[in-house]
Amino acid sequence: MRSFRDGNLEMSTNQDWPTVSIVIPCYNAERWVEEAVESCLNQRYPNIEIIAVDDGSTDGSLGILQRYQPRIQVATGPNRGGNSARNTGFSRSTGKYIQFLDADDYLEPDKIGRQVEYLERTGADAVYGDLRSRRHLADSRFSYMDPIWVSGAQEDIIASLLSFWVVNGGAILYRREAVERVGGWDEKLRAVQDTDFLMSVALSEAKIVYQPGSHFVYRRYGALTVSTSSLKRWLDNMCNYLAKSEASLLSSGRLTTKYRSALAIGYFETARACYRFDGWSSFTTSSQTLNDIIDKILKLAPDFKGKNESRAFLAVQSLFGFRFAMHLFIRARGATHAMRSLLRRTFLFNLALRLRGITLEQESIRRAVES
Repeated sequence: MRSFRDGNLEMSTNQDWPTVSIVIPCYNAERWVEEAVESCLNQRYPNIEIIAVDDGSTDGSLGILQRYQPRIQVATGPNRGGNSARNTGFSRSTGKYIQFLDADDYLEPDKIGRQVEYLERTGADAVYGDLRSRRHLADSRFSYMDPIWVSGAQEDIIASLLSFWVVNGGAILYRREAVERVGGWDEKLRAVQDTDFLMSVALSEAKIVYQPGSHFVYRRYGALTVSTSSLKRWLDNMCNYLAKSEASLLSSGRLTTKYRSALAIGYFETARACYRFDGWSSFTTSSQTLNDIIDKILKLAPDFKGKNESRAFLAVQSLFGFRFAMHLFIRARGATHAMRSLLRRTFLFNLALRLRGITLEQESIRRAVES
């Protein structure tokens, strides 16, 4: 019996550890890609191949990757997007298990070993864990670790994914057949990529399991990620992802009332998220899409009522209905967010942010010393 516990390997004499392929798509990540590659090379698991795919970077990323040859494979080509790079990397891989890792994230040393052992023991097609975010303050070299985000076991992972639950792709390890079965990553999507791919695996009736523990670190820059840096791109891709999922469920005869309700929640949370990114300008440029989302919610679930909202929203909804409440509060929140964005540009607000950054840095140093 093989096992992997706390970095200690026990291997049988008659069976090798299966190969794990780590695929790293990279685009203009010269600041981070070295740490990503090192985190793969430093895995305690003994049988790993690393395939890095430079997606037409215009900075020094490719040169950094090439310095690691022949310890890693390096492919390069014109910029076609992260999903194209992932598919290219997968096509060059040989592993029984597949890890996708973005070039600005990194793995803890036990990540691969723990998840391989879990997949071998359970026979599952994919395993996901918890994660931590390393948050980088805007215009600052200072960063700090967020608390662990517990993904948790999901009773119905399809319903959860439709309802806006997410798990970052780096926290997942896939069995090779699970990736092959769905035909790889959708190269038309430029955002919501991890969620869409995991959904495609779930819709293929794969067995997806949860293993507690955080062994993957995801970088965040202020309030933005690569996916949310453009509201319109994120909104369009989120709606495409939900529409794709609905079409797949419908074609397979699985679009039950439960999944219709989950889709309605997903569209509702998508609309709510919009005002957080770019404020009032986001609403004015995406108002038609938001109107379409509200129509879609009510088509999926005619009696839909927004939950987990403010008391004011719930009161307006009960008096004037869901549609009126959504229009009113998206406008109000967009205007509020725009005002906050304006305040952030003021001297006093920036001074307060810098003082807060100093306080966080001191707290981080104190915790490091205590640990």
